Amino acid sequence: MICLEWWSYEIVVLLSGHLPNARLETSVLSICLTVDILHYYIPYSFGVAASTRVSNELGAGNPEAAKMALLAVSALGAMEVIIASTILFCSRSILGYAFGKDKELVNYVKEMTPLLCLSIFADTIQTILSGVARGSGWQDIGAYINLGSYYLVGIPMAIVLGFVCHLNGKGLWSGLIIGIVIQCILLTLVTCSTNWQKQARKARERMFKEELIDEQ
Repeated sequence: MICLEWWSYEIVVLLSGHLPNARLETSVLSICLTVDILHYYIPYSFGVAASTRVSNELGAGNPEAAKMALLAVSALGAMEVIIASTILFCSRSILGYAFGKDKELVNYVKEMTPLLCLSIFADTIQTILSGVARGSGWQDIGAYINLGSYYLVGIPMAIVLGFVCHLNGKGLWSGLIIGIVIQCILLTLVTCSTNWQKQARKARERMFKEELIDEQ
């Protein structure tokens, strides 16, 4: 699941090398990727916590506690991403100076920051929901969602917006945002349609099956 997601970001950075003024475009998209990665580990830790907690509660036969863990980590993620996005947006005029003193670079980073904030917001949602998916044993579903969101929608849209619509780096990053939004929608639909009682029964059945195999 994670490989499919991060490879798409790397592909977009590689594609930026074919844009006009490739040096500037690649530099700015690499900066966006760096900032995104720096923030990513915060919601990723929430996702890991949600994965562990949800899987434990389902295995213990407590579906309501699993739902409560999902709501708690979602609330924490919402508060964190609002704070992070607000700080990032307010510092957009000086953010570029952390990576260089070139005025053109600094101005371009300033223009890209609103898109970066949007991608961070959507990425936080999908990271937490992906953690819940792993904890619920839906890794196969999550992988298919990531494959479709990024490689059937996100990257093609990035190519169209970046090269056909001549939006350059903004278009490439906007394509990624579209992919993330599609991923969030699909993961949300899967999560909202989950029968937690049924998932708890399945988790218990897997545990008993593994215990029987170990005894044999």
